[in-house]
This record gives sequence, C-alpha cells and structure tokens, in this order.
Amino acid sequence: MSVLILGSGVVGTTIAYYLAKAGHAVTVVDRQPAPAMETSFANAGEVSPGYSAPWAGPGVPIKAIKWMMMHHSPLVIKPMADPAMWRWGLQMLRNCTEARYAVNKGRMVRLAEYSRDCLRELRDETGIRYDDRAQGTLQLFRTQKQLDGVGKDVEILQQYQVPFQVLDRAGYLQYEPALAAVKEKFVGALRLPGDETGDCFQFTQRLAEMARALGVRFEFGVNIQGLAQQGDKIAGVQTDRGLLTADQYVMALGSYSTQMARPLGIELPIYPVKGFSITVPITDATQAPESTIMDETHKVAVTRLGDRIRVGGTAQLSGFNLDLESGRRKTLEFVVTDLFPKGGDVARAEFWTGLRPMTPDGTPILGACRMRNMMLATGHGTLGWTMAAGTGRVIADLISGKAPQISMEGLSVSRYD
Repeated sequence: MSVLILGSGVVGTTIAYYLAKAGHAVTVVDRQPAPAMETSFANAGEVSPGYSAPWAGPGVPIKAIKWMMMHHSPLVIKPMADPAMWRWGLQMLRNCTEARYAVNKGRMVRLAEYSRDCLRELRDETGIRYDDRAQGTLQLFRTQKQLDGVGKDVEILQQYQVPFQVLDRAGYLQYEPALAAVKEKFVGALRLPGDETGDCFQFTQRLAEMARALGVRFEFGVNIQGLAQQGDKIAGVQTDRGLLTADQYVMALGSYSTQMARPLGIELPIYPVKGFSITVPITDATQAPESTIMDETHKVAVTRLGDRIRVGGTAQLSGFNLDLESGRRKTLEFVVTDLFPKGGDVARAEFWTGLRPMTPDGTPILGACRMRNMMLATGHGTLGWTMAAGTGRVIADLISGKAPQISMEGLSVSRYD
C-alpha cells in the first residue's frame, strides 16, 4: 500500500520507518530541507513516560496566576485577540478536575510506557545511537508542599506499575552528585528510574537514513497547500509541486495540523504552546547533570546530552510567533546556573524555540478520523519525543490492518465528539 506522510518531525519519521518495515511504499513530505528541523530540533531531550501528565489538573488555574507573577515565570500569555487560544484555554479549564486528570494521565502513561518499550526494541534492533542515556528523571521540589503533592501522581504510577522512588536530600544525591553544592535549595525529589534521555534531532536524522534504506522517499522543500477531498476520502495533497496522491495519508504536522484539517470538517483542538531551550557546552563533567533534572518550581528540564547540557522549558501562548525572546533565555540560564553553576558555559549557549502542539487534555490525537483513508498523529505537546516510537508502531499497525498492542481507548479525535 502507498502511504503519504505529512511532516518529517520525530513522529512522522518514526511512522515512516515502521510502515516501511511493514512492507508499505512510503513517501514523507515536508517544507523543511531535512528531518526534525522544527519542534523536534532542540527539545528538552527527555524520554519521560513516568513524567507524562496533562498540564490541566486540580489547582492549575490558581497556579497559573502565581506562575505569571514570578520573575522567572514558567508561563507567559501574550494578550491576543485570538479566539482559538481562548477556546483552547476554556477546554483546558474543563479538564482541571481530579477525575479528568486521572483519566487523561492514565491515557498518556499508557502510550508513553508502550513507546519507551518500542524505543528500546528499536535501539536493540538497529543499534541507533543519539547521545542516549537510561538513568531516569529526577523531579526536584523546592518546597515541602510540592513534595507532599505527589500523592495523586504516585497513585497513577502504581496503577500502571511504573517504578518510582520518593527521595530525601541524601537519596537524590546518590543519583545526581553534582547537586551537592546546592542541596539546601531542595527538600526532596521524585525519581522515575525507567525514564531515558537522548537527542531527538540526532535520533530523527539517523532513523530517516535507516528508513531510506528500507525504501522510504523523503521529499523536502515541499509546501503543503491543502488536502483535496472526494466524499469521505482524501483524493490527494495539493502542494507547490502539484498534486501528490497515495492510498493512505498520515497527518503528522504538529501545531499546523489544525489549519490543514479544518477544511475537511475535522476540528482538532490543538494550540501551539511555544517552548524554548538553550544548549550549553559542558566545561566540567563532574559538575554537570548525570541524566534529566526537572525543576518543579520553574517547570524547566536540565538534561545531559553527551558533552552538552540541554535546558528546556517555559510555556508561552502567543500563536505561531517564533521570535526568540531574551526573557525566556534568562529564565533557562537562571535554572541551569542555579542547579549546576560550574557545569557549563552559558555564555556559549545556543538559543532555540519551537511550537508544541498541545491538546486541552494533554493526550495526543491518534488514529482514524472522518476521512476513511487518513490517520491522525498529532497533538503530542511536550511529549512528542517520549511518545514517538509508540505512535509509529500504533499507526503502522492500524494502516496494516493489525490490532495495536495497546488499547486505543481515548486516543482518537472521537473523544471530542
């Protein structure tokens, strides 16, 4: 079967690989000159199934107000007359209940745990390397209230048999000894030993080469203008190179999926949440992180990627704006120097921004839609890297007529009907 994939980020590229392994004729189109040049380019580097959780949860509206008043704020909202942003925000507020949080986190953990297993299998099968480490995530708490509040997350982790440790200062220093110099700033931590780290850009580029070896065609520099519809099927993809056709189509366009799907009568409640990162060269490996640290107060991740430290986080609602803003850089620099003051040279850091495709309930949108020959694979938010391998396997199985190895309950766009 011929399959045309729209988008060559980590999700689109991973789907292409699994489809080619299943024997399909696959083409990937993207406006960029190479894979993983947008949201997948310089994310925080976390493969974090244990940390998979919706942003919408009990108490979040009050927390959001407090966050916006912080000097180094994890949340910035640019005032805009953007109805899409306000609709999305209202939908998110409706998910800020204990019941909805438990349902949404359960769905996310189900996919993320499966995805981590798929990534391990893929790594064993191909030998792919991407500055990967498997030393867990350490969620650091600066206040006792934060530490005491992990109970609901722990219940869900136990339900899905996700390993975890709640640690005091002495406990977390066993895993991140460089924090000894700043240990008085933190009261404890939640460690998720099953989590991993790695460079998403390296992974996607190298997996694309493996996909090419399996026969996948990547067409870059192609501007997608729209989808041609014939009844309840896609007739082709309109591009600046003409009409491209296939038997099956996969939409993996991240934040841009919404505007592409709307003319088809498919409403995707996805909004671009702008994130930022800096990549810092390590100057003293003994004073740098061993794996991934999540500063719960500032919602910033600090990750070891080979001889670099990747610092990623903050959430800005400002539409499709991709301007680099000095205030966000200062927040990232503050966190990494606050935790690892001697680890790297922030003066030589590379600054980046990307748009995370966020759904109001945190769960991505996977699988069938009203177009009988199109699959959706979008809305992964901050977890595209974490969920990419599982998404690739699920979509490849569905297109191949196989039952996915995990339940698809609550993962499709039909949950918004």
